[in-house]
Amino acid sequence: MLREMEVRKAPIKEKQYRLADGNGLTLLVKPNGSKLWQHRYRFLNKEKLLSLGQYPLVGIKEAREKCLEAKRLLSEGIDPSVQKQLDKIEQEHATRTSFLLLAEEFLESLYDRELADQTMKKKEWHIRTLAEPLHKRPINDITSAEILHLLKGIERSGRRETAKKLRGTLSAIFRLAVVTLRAENDPTYAIKGALLPPKVTNRAAITDEKQFGCLLRDLDEFTGWRVIADAIKFQILTMTRPGEVRGAKKQEFDLEKRVWTIPAERMKMRREHKVPLSDQAMKIVNENWSEIEAVELIFPSLISNRKWLSENAFNSALRRMGYSQEEVTAHGFRVTASTLLNEREYNGDFIEAALAHQDKNVIRRTYNRSTYWDQRVQLMQEWADLCDEFRSH
Repeated sequence: MLREMEVRKAPIKEKQYRLADGNGLTLLVKPNGSKLWQHRYRFLNKEKLLSLGQYPLVGIKEAREKCLEAKRLLSEGIDPSVQKQLDKIEQEHATRTSFLLLAEEFLESLYDRELADQTMKKKEWHIRTLAEPLHKRPINDITSAEILHLLKGIERSGRRETAKKLRGTLSAIFRLAVVTLRAENDPTYAIKGALLPPKVTNRAAITDEKQFGCLLRDLDEFTGWRVIADAIKFQILTMTRPGEVRGAKKQEFDLEKRVWTIPAERMKMRREHKVPLSDQAMKIVNENWSEIEAVELIFPSLISNRKWLSENAFNSALRRMGYSQEEVTAHGFRVTASTLLNEREYNGDFIEAALAHQDKNVIRRTYNRSTYWDQRVQLMQEWADLCDEFRSH
């Protein structure tokens, strides 16, 4: 048997040669100085050669262990060279079915569906940042315990809602793997009830008419950039979400019919929503309408007229006006409208339609396709008039 010193100091010659270690294991020494472990064996009466790795990356001990493993396979009637190729194919297959690869396919499918930019940013963050420990794992090898460990770590940091949303994203990826025959099951299903429920925090909103009137007066006196105050007023008058207003484009408005059509990709429920515009809302649109054809946005950013106002622009303005996060948020204006209109006994169906809410009763939602358009036209004008009334008190 060879000794470490003999292997390390094996001389380089003009022609390659072999040093025998026994049991068919040899060291091939090449003229360029490289040294390769090889195992000579016979299978089905044919002499074959199996490469076991290069010295010193593979030492004597490891080479001998590989040689013994090859002999074990031969004793079971398995060709070691064929088994090596099969192992390589299996490893390549595992790489092609890694979690990250499936996650990339999942993201691509979401982009094809043209989901909202904010939704895609969250999905990207879920997959590329939060799920990074799973990236290189073969997707069929990932266990429920492994995922629970990942989600519990996020949960312990106080982000219960994030943990819940991440579980949903992971589940969608595993379902894709199952239907494409690259995983046997969805391991997130077993841990569905293992996470703590998110702490529900209601949107801070003003629901008192006098206090709301005071806020509307403060908006009129806002000393910051005027377009932000106008955008907030427009959001209040249309009962829409901040993101829907920030992305409002000229081509979405029919000025003659006084209708704003919000495309499905910018709506939370991914359904197109038409908003009837009151006299007051139309005034704001006309005042902010740019005659420059290249400017698409109604309420563009101060930095660039091609960019949206920042996601925090509305709330930052409210803080500058002296309203804390506990008192009011931009999302809370929808709560304000709903509460004040319901208190004045306006029809609840009309209010829910104006807010683009789906009926919680599945059967009723299936059969009731009415948008209550005529009633909403009247409602939006009366809501705008009420806002003027609140402002004047």
